[in-house]
Amino acid sequence: MKEAETSYHYRVIARAIDLIASDAGRHARLEDLASALGMSPAHFQRLFSKWAGVSPKRFQQYLMLDQARELLATGESLAESAHRLGLSGTSRLHDLFLRWEAMTPGEFATGGAGLVLEFGWFETPFGLALAASSPRGLSALFFVEPGGCSAALDALKRRWPKAQLREKASGPAPHVAAAFAQSGRLDLHIIGTPFQIQVWEALLSVPSGATTSYSALGAQIGMPSAARAIGSAVGRNPIGFAIPCHRVLRRDGGLGGYHWGETRKRAMLGWEAARRDAAQDAAPPINRTLHDPTLTSG
Repeated sequence: MKEAETSYHYRVIARAIDLIASDAGRHARLEDLASALGMSPAHFQRLFSKWAGVSPKRFQQYLMLDQARELLATGESLAESAHRLGLSGTSRLHDLFLRWEAMTPGEFATGGAGLVLEFGWFETPFGLALAASSPRGLSALFFVEPGGCSAALDALKRRWPKAQLREKASGPAPHVAAAFAQSGRLDLHIIGTPFQIQVWEALLSVPSGATTSYSALGAQIGMPSAARAIGSAVGRNPIGFAIPCHRVLRRDGGLGGYHWGETRKRAMLGWEAARRDAAQDAAPPINRTLHDPTLTSG
């Protein structure tokens, strides 16, 4: 699918998701949803299914609160099992070879001085994004609201205040493609405090199509009473989608907030759940050798 077409589809889908998530649209018929979006039912069904992999009716079910609670219960047990088996980092993606490392304490203190980051703008299944990479991996992926390109670039500069930024999309392009295709090799090179890095590592153990809670993340890192601090660390995640902060729900199964908007969070959860179910239905069990990522901290 062409990049511009992908972005257009997401903009339409975002409007549809907002409508589906409303009280009026939760049980709306296909014809009503299509009419609200100014489309014929056939065209809306075709476009939505091409983006989501499932029909609008099926997607409605993924957005229901009961479904969220079910995913939450499943996600906690799956994440816990993955962590025990040493699969944190790659269990979340079907075929993605993931390696990640944090900046050393010295690099963190200097704000990336001497580091060259190449950045570019990319159309993704969830709208326009700013991505940046160092020679060691993807360092930032920020989703951009319409007219918000300058704000995203300012956020990148604040996170890497002394790094040299060079607009060159070919640098981060392979990483962005791998993240959204959920296949290939993805290297991450991130900046954060030791506590933030610990939380982000725990996030990487949450499988695609599942969810967790702030309290479950706290228990996983040995800090069961630190839900508020964990929420702050989740909100500071520098790499949208690839480090899956969108998979964190409130303890009661509610959606909770999201740095890049609740509509995008709903879209990601439904998109992943649809692909999870499709993969389970279509693929026979196979054995894979999973790479256990290492964390360099100094």
